[in-house]
Amino acid sequence: MRLRGRKGIREGLEQQEDLVVLNPEQYKGKWQERFGNDLPIHVEFGMGKGRFVSQMSVKHPNVNYIGFDMYDELVRRASEKTRMAWEEAERGEPTTIQLARANIEKIEEVFAPSEIERIYLNFSDPWPKKKHGRRRLTHPRFLDMYCKLLNTRGEIHFKTDSETLFEFSLNSFADYGLQMTNISLNLHRDGINEEHVMTEYEAKFMGKGMNIHRCEVLIGEDVLREYQAMRLDKY
Repeated sequence: MRLRGRKGIREGLEQQEDLVVLNPEQYKGKWQERFGNDLPIHVEFGMGKGRFVSQMSVKHPNVNYIGFDMYDELVRRASEKTRMAWEEAERGEPTTIQLARANIEKIEEVFAPSEIERIYLNFSDPWPKKKHGRRRLTHPRFLDMYCKLLNTRGEIHFKTDSETLFEFSLNSFADYGLQMTNISLNLHRDGINEEHVMTEYEAKFMGKGMNIHRCEVLIGEDVLREYQAMRLDKY
């Protein structure tokens, strides 16, 4: 993927020290200090233009959000969307969201163990060729990292338009021994839930009548305990 950004884009990002983090490794184990609060941390790996993470930060003020991407231009666009979203919501300057430039391959250099509560993987690159399977963000080598970084309430929320990637991911989660729930092969079959925040890709695919696949993966011992108790009560 090649993005043609504006001239001076890096300089522009450097001037947004309140919102943009270009060297996130310096905050490993210190992200709550960066936010200045003790709210739980939810991250989106591969935030694209930032529609999802910016809207989530407006809708859920009791959560700290961090959006990650490896391209300066996408971080720039996400910063514009974030400031606009907060302004429209009359929330003032963004305080519970950060946008970071980082390669997910090195995410263990950015977070300490158990520092994250939730990971969002929205419409990640499906890497359709079999030889590129290790690059998929639901490959076991990434699950190894996620499981270390998530805390006792840790979850992964995964969405994709790719049937092939969804099948691969369900098998990957199952082989890893992870508990899946709320699995959907057509998330918007009965219409769009007003509480649901869509990404740019999701809105585009919905417009084409494509199915959106989604599932939640429970990692942390506390959410697993609650899930098992709920199942016992249900049946």
